[in-house]
Amino acid sequence: MSTVDTALHVALTLVAPPMLLGVVNKTKAAFAGRVGPPLLQPYYDLARLSRKGMVFSSTTTWVFVAGPVVALVTTLAAAVLVPFGARGAALSFAGDMILFAYLFGLGRFFTVAAALDTGSAFEGMGGAREATFSVLAEPALFLGLMVLVRLSGTSSLSTMLGPGLAHHWGVMGASLVMVVASFVVVLLVESSRVPFDDPNTHLELTMIHEVMVLDHSGPLFGVVLYGAAMKLFVLGALVVRLVLPMDTAHAWSDWGLFALGMIGLSIGIGVVESVMARLRMRQVPNLLVGACLLSAFGIVLLAR
Repeated sequence: MSTVDTALHVALTLVAPPMLLGVVNKTKAAFAGRVGPPLLQPYYDLARLSRKGMVFSSTTTWVFVAGPVVALVTTLAAAVLVPFGARGAALSFAGDMILFAYLFGLGRFFTVAAALDTGSAFEGMGGAREATFSVLAEPALFLGLMVLVRLSGTSSLSTMLGPGLAHHWGVMGASLVMVVASFVVVLLVESSRVPFDDPNTHLELTMIHEVMVLDHSGPLFGVVLYGAAMKLFVLGALVVRLVLPMDTAHAWSDWGLFALGMIGLSIGIGVVESVMARLRMRQVPNLLVGACLLSAFGIVLLAR
């Protein structure tokens, strides 16, 4: 990977995530017949929060502060492992897919720990839900990655999602369609989007991720929002690279195709949130089990 590609990779990771939320909000506003907030509103919100003060409970410890920070840092580290353009990721090695998955697991652990550190029953309830759903989301992710390992013969994300993926779509397209569907479910649940969660709700009894960060404020809450947007961006990049295998001769064409894919994914999320309601809590595990089965069927189809 060239220096220019690496710099562009890092710049997109740092700058682009809030833009995805702006596109989602604009799409939802268009479906509702409204003008909606400005496309750059997430950036304005982060700037506003950075100028505010922070309020800490006397019962919290360093874990309360570490939760959002660790979640952001681990997501940044995971972003380095995912290829955006056709030249591979900024960092690539055998088995990096395992590190990719468990970086999110580490961030989730600290987020739940920070919620429990407040001693709030509501935040503890949200942490319990987050941990429960992640138990079902991780197998779906790993089973989907195993399909890519079987096709590519390697456990590195850069090679698994490399130019050779276009050939696999022509030969084993059915398995990859199932993996894409499974990864989209994982994307929505990990990013706390409808139909699993509603990032705009304020009803504690129905919240998952949002209830865990009720006590965060000011710049620390800004870190939470920025980390959530970056998580959506990184997992979205995984889906886009799987759907749009890049094998063009020009690097800039690859980056442009990736950007269009991310915008299309954001519009798709906005459409889903506009036409669907949030699922009842007891229905969420059923959909996650379905995602696991889709990935498992993808492996079965590869058996010879």
